[in-house]
Amino acid sequence: MEEKIAIVFGTRPEIIKLTPVIKHCRNEGIPFFTVHSGQHYSYEMDRIFFEQLGLKRPDYQLSVKSKAPYMQGQHTGKMMEAIEKILLKEKPTNVLAEGDTNTVLATALVTAKIATVKQLVDFSTKFGHVEACLRSYDKTMPEEMNRIIADHISDYLFAPTKDAKQNALKEGLSEEKIFVTGNTIVDALKMVEGKIEDVNSLKKMELEEKNYALLTLHRQENVDVKEKLQSIIKGVSGFCKKAGIEAIWPMHPRAKKMLEQYNITVPEKIRVVKPLGFFEFLSLEKNAAIALTDSGGVQEESCIFGTKCVTLRENTERPETVAIGANVVAGWQENGIVEKATEMLEGKTEWKQPFGDGKAGEKIVKILIKGK
Repeated sequence: MEEKIAIVFGTRPEIIKLTPVIKHCRNEGIPFFTVHSGQHYSYEMDRIFFEQLGLKRPDYQLSVKSKAPYMQGQHTGKMMEAIEKILLKEKPTNVLAEGDTNTVLATALVTAKIATVKQLVDFSTKFGHVEACLRSYDKTMPEEMNRIIADHISDYLFAPTKDAKQNALKEGLSEEKIFVTGNTIVDALKMVEGKIEDVNSLKKMELEEKNYALLTLHRQENVDVKEKLQSIIKGVSGFCKKAGIEAIWPMHPRAKKMLEQYNITVPEKIRVVKPLGFFEFLSLEKNAAIALTDSGGVQEESCIFGTKCVTLRENTERPETVAIGANVVAGWQENGIVEKATEMLEGKTEWKQPFGDGKAGEKIVKILIKGK
């Protein structure tokens, strides 16, 4: 059976992190097709990234939207039904998805189910989980459950670090299917390095290098809970007052919706801006004095750039960043954020990033093709 890879994504980080895989397939002439679940579907959160990363529009564009945060089963089930139809039509030999979203879970489940009826569908396929084996050890997070389930039904686990591999081994997963490849975000940042400098976001926003903070918030457990959302933005504001800097907040649609719903006013020292394109955001991130975030991707990117990071959660699935001094877990309470962010700003300034050599995308594709 001729090799054909299905590459499935649904959110902005997944588009970015799968770009190195897509480009390696394209450059090597390896047959592939792309599926977008539609989990992010606005221009700012989605389409602009295809344009800036030099990708063609997805071969299959779905529009599977969540009706409510608590309807995880319905969201995942709708994706499964839609993705299954595409896989049965295209008959790929391998299916790839990246990260910890409902898109990843739906894709992993569908691929595993198809593999059980290969005698009926006339093809055999395997699932590869990119950025596998991460653990926050907080099962109240939907992302953690997605990671665990996807990993346990994967045929290939592409772990970004040796520490991630150890997580999987502790859970009894077979070492034969775990491959430490590095993180494809390193590949992606290397690919666009020159373009980051060209956008000049600082000049457009009248900012000085290393004299502002970057804030991002989008996690369900933070923005959907009024007490936490209020406490976090008060903590960020309090830290910025103490440090004498301003925080720039490219506001995620989810956060915007909840601020309006809860009638919360953004406090002083926080400047809200619309969601940014990939290059614009990276330019701000690279030149910030500090990043305050609940995003796993921002923890990685800031570490690679040498930008200090404060995680606005009770835990992190990127403990490597904390171990090397690039990141600190501050939680969501106001006083803790002020204290930890102040300590971080005044602390260590250099570290060696732990996410690989920038060839993860190439390694992943080679492993799939070899079938090892």
